[in-house]
Amino acid sequence: MPAISSIVEGDGEVQAVPLLIRRLGALITPGLSLHIPRPIRVKRDQVVKPGELERAVELAARQAGRNGAIFVLLDADDDCPAELGPSLLARAAQARSDFIIGLTLAKHEYEARFLAAAESLRGQRNLSPDLTSPPDPENVHGAKEWLSRHMTGIHSYVETLDQAPLTVGFDLMAARGSDSFDKCFREIERLLLALKPTAP
Repeated sequence: MPAISSIVEGDGEVQAVPLLIRRLGALITPGLSLHIPRPIRVKRDQVVKPGELERAVELAARQAGRNGAIFVLLDADDDCPAELGPSLLARAAQARSDFIIGLTLAKHEYEARFLAAAESLRGQRNLSPDLTSPPDPENVHGAKEWLSRHMTGIHSYVETLDQAPLTVGFDLMAARGSDSFDKCFREIERLLLALKPTAP
């Protein structure tokens, strides 16, 4: 069974990224049986250091096995995704050139995709029933805080509790209006199609 092993930076992504891959798998390669091991978590300030990303990629390769692929999802924070992404991907590919590797950076943070598809999350996880996407969701600094401000009652957004359920619930196509999520979608799509068996 083919596998996609992931490298992430946050506790919430450890739960959410496998769900995201499964959702995209059901959409793009329905019927493909896929093994998705528990993601490897590496802190953002560590992964950019020499040798740390490479170490995580080696662990991911062992998880995925010979017929697998590796997906790396990190937050860009204040770095430019167009500059940091290619340099990290080059390092990852050099560490294991025998693997298909996809890498994407969420502009600022993972939750920006929820803001881009906010209307589809109305009423979920205590979010406001009239929730509306901000004008430029990718450039909202503090997407977690934005979600908290739009939750009803005394609730606030908690990454480890809310990220996975919102990953299951957000509109994938609406979120593709966000450039960084569109890149994420296309990277996972590329991995899924590469793992799909070719017809005899």
